[in-house]
Amino acid sequence: MIETNRPKRQEIKMMNRKTLEISGVMNVESFDSEEFLLETECGFLTVRGNNLHMKTLNLEQGLVAIEGHVNEIVYLDGQQGKSKGFIGKLFK
Repeated sequence: MIETNRPKRQEIKMMNRKTLEISGVMNVESFDSEEFLLETECGFLTVRGNNLHMKTLNLEQGLVAIEGHVNEIVYLDGQQGKSKGFIGKLFK
């Protein structure tokens, strides 16, 4: 059950572009060594970089920690972010 009256809350903490701690994560949609797609309380969030891997995952608390070299953190508007067409448009 989703609580609609609860205020959205998310924190992102990055240390030296090598460790990223994210709260407010509801689901991990996909991930590999170059890209993570996370569903958060504030929308879909993409993390891109090199040699990325998940250090911590606790969806009950909404916490994810990612290690590797972080190049980009981007919020995607709406559900469009899941399709490769939208991602392809970003790199035209």
